[in-house]
Amino acid sequence: MTDRSRPGAGSRMEPDSRFFRPQLSDEQWALVSDLFKPPKPDPKGGRPRADARACLEGVLWVLRSGARWKDLPPWFPSYPTCWRRFVEWTTDGTLDKVHRRLVRLLDKAGQIDWGEGFADGTFAPAKKGGIASA
Repeated sequence: MTDRSRPGAGSRMEPDSRFFRPQLSDEQWALVSDLFKPPKPDPKGGRPRADARACLEGVLWVLRSGARWKDLPPWFPSYPTCWRRFVEWTTDGTLDKVHRRLVRLLDKAGQIDWGEGFADGTFAPAKKGGIASA
C-alpha cells in the first residue's frame, strides 16, 4: 500500500456531488477561458500541466471557503499545484482580469447590489509600536 499525504494524491478523484458544487458555471468559464493559454509542451518531457479550469476551481474554492491550501478537497488538483497557479495568475494579472470579467457579467445580470459592501480584515500590532494615530 502506498503512503499518501492526502486522499486522492497522485490521481484526480471524481467529486462527490453531495459536497462538490462548481465555483464557475460553464457560461462563466467560457467568458474567462481565453485568459488561460494552453501550455507549451516541455521539450524535456514530463507530466502534462494540470487543467487550468480545475486549478481555477481549486483556487476559487480556497478563496471562497477561507480554508488552508492543504485542506483543498482531493477532487481538485494538488494544493501545491493550485497554490503555484494562484501565485502565477496573481503575479501576471490573470486573476485580476478574471475578476473584472465576472463582476461585469454579474453586474449586467443585476446580481450585484452596489449600495452594500462588506470588508473583512485581520489587524495586528505593528512591530516596534508603529506610528501613533491622530
